[in-house]
Amino acid sequence: MRIERLTTIEHFHECESLQERVWDLEKTDIVPLHLLITIAKSGGLVLGAFDGANRMVGFLLGFLGAREGDVRRPKHCSHMMGVLAECRGQGVGYRLKLAQREHALSQGLDLVTWTYDPLESLNASLNIGKLGAICNTYVRDLYGPMTDGLNAGLSTDRFQVDWWIRSERVAERLTPDRSRRGLAAVLRAGGAILNEATIGPDGFAHPSEEVGSPKASTVLVEIPGHIRAIKVADIETARRWRSQTRALFESCFAAGYTVSDFLSEKRDGTRRSYYVLEQTVRGIG
Repeated sequence: MRIERLTTIEHFHECESLQERVWDLEKTDIVPLHLLITIAKSGGLVLGAFDGANRMVGFLLGFLGAREGDVRRPKHCSHMMGVLAECRGQGVGYRLKLAQREHALSQGLDLVTWTYDPLESLNASLNIGKLGAICNTYVRDLYGPMTDGLNAGLSTDRFQVDWWIRSERVAERLTPDRSRRGLAAVLRAGGAILNEATIGPDGFAHPSEEVGSPKASTVLVEIPGHIRAIKVADIETARRWRSQTRALFESCFAAGYTVSDFLSEKRDGTRRSYYVLEQTVRGIG
């Protein structure tokens, strides 16, 4: 596997095709070649991930932006990253993000931001768990109704995450041999789960009937491990997950909590996934 910046017309065309395959997009929703080229030639970043057969299996798109609209405080905006379904779980996205970090560092930046659906556990595992991004901003229905294969049926709620690429926190997360705390350790330290899911006869996690309020210094919010499968099997259950987690995250963020970690492990033979939210997150500044 190799990661490289895209420079040829052929590769930009391949990037167009990859977007369509990753997200089942309509032609009108694809970032077109002319815009990809313009971004790549204007201080932005368009990366491709290629396998041993020289096939593009992933890509990343980002560009310069400004914090809170203040051009005197630049940041890198990570707009899109996608990996072919058959190549996920192989570290492709992780390597793309590391290359993006190096690019942003070379431009003298310390912050990379992006958005993602907080119900997508694989994205959460990468963004929060592995890369060390944090989040205290929840955006309701950011893009409005969408009809592509990934977003159809649910409101397009998003986390806006901050990746402080020069911080001690991120440096520690990117250490290959670092040890990670598990759910049991967080609970022993006083963490409280706000919405313990139930596993139905269908094998899917269903939203909790009772929801707690954030009071402990560390709280956990559970999400389903496989929201896409739930959407296909039972869209109403997926919508209840959206509604419940939206209310919990908004409540926690309003109370001063920040998403600081993501845990995914098996409990009683079933994969369970939890965001960890803390009132104080160290190692950022």
